[in-house]
Amino acid sequence: MFMKAGIFSLNRWRMRFIYALRGWLVFCRTEHNAVIYLLSTAAVIIASLMKGVTKNEAIVLAIVIGFVWVSELFNTAIESLADMITLKTDDRVKAIKDMAAGAVLLSVLAAVVTGCLIFIPKFYKI
Repeated sequence: MFMKAGIFSLNRWRMRFIYALRGWLVFCRTEHNAVIYLLSTAAVIIASLMKGVTKNEAIVLAIVIGFVWVSELFNTAIESLADMITLKTDDRVKAIKDMAAGAVLLSVLAAVVTGCLIFIPKFYKI
């Protein structure tokens, strides 16, 4: 099972990719927020194509969209792990889960502000 350090294996990299894809698919099937993020991502892509965002704007949008997805995946993993450790009410676990949710909120706010800065001038010719 364990590989010697320094030995490159395409199969090992392929399996890592499969595990990561499986984790993302589990997230998409089990978390209702995934639908919101998928629809939001699609809306941003469509708006970007319709309004002709620049290459730099597209890069920034890709980064903030990725930031939201990554923060939500980490939040879900942290919450799932916390629930697995204890189902009892524990103030420390609650605080950890709240902080992870707070990280998601900040990433979403950053994405919304970025989207507004890019798209409002394109839609309203400010």
